[in-house]
Amino acid sequence: MRCPFCSEDHDKVIDSRATEGGQAIRRRRECLSCKRRFTTYEHIEQTARLVVIKKDGTRVPFDRDRVLGGLQKACYKRPVSVEELQRIAEEVEEEIYRKYDREVDSVEIGHAIAERLKVVDQVAYVRFASVYKQFRSLDELADEVRDLLQSRRLDSPGQGKLF
Repeated sequence: MRCPFCSEDHDKVIDSRATEGGQAIRRRRECLSCKRRFTTYEHIEQTARLVVIKKDGTRVPFDRDRVLGGLQKACYKRPVSVEELQRIAEEVEEEIYRKYDREVDSVEIGHAIAERLKVVDQVAYVRFASVYKQFRSLDELADEVRDLLQSRRLDSPGQGKLF
């Protein structure tokens, strides 16, 4: 590995750890020439990229950063940690790659995200659902909130009210 500081190709690995749910390896290295330390990551190369079919019919490569971006928008100013958002994004990515071979509808990705957000934060779920489900009226949004409240009452009777 070429040192980013002195450009010499003479280093040793100090530490190796699995990251990103075992999908990558983080290696801490030390250059033997300049004695500076740096980090490298090894990722599994995706030979067959998963393609997402959007609602308008266009096809784009699956991008985990887009999933994370949607989660960040939904959870803006909500008490949800960055680690929790990354965990959700990883779970969604793993589920999508496990269930689908080459193509997946964006609706399926949205559904996987929504199901996880529903458990983590009700307000973030409603924010996400308002974009994902494209409510056409306030009544549709109110119906979704009523369904959410009803399901929460059935799941955990001690849970507080949303509204």
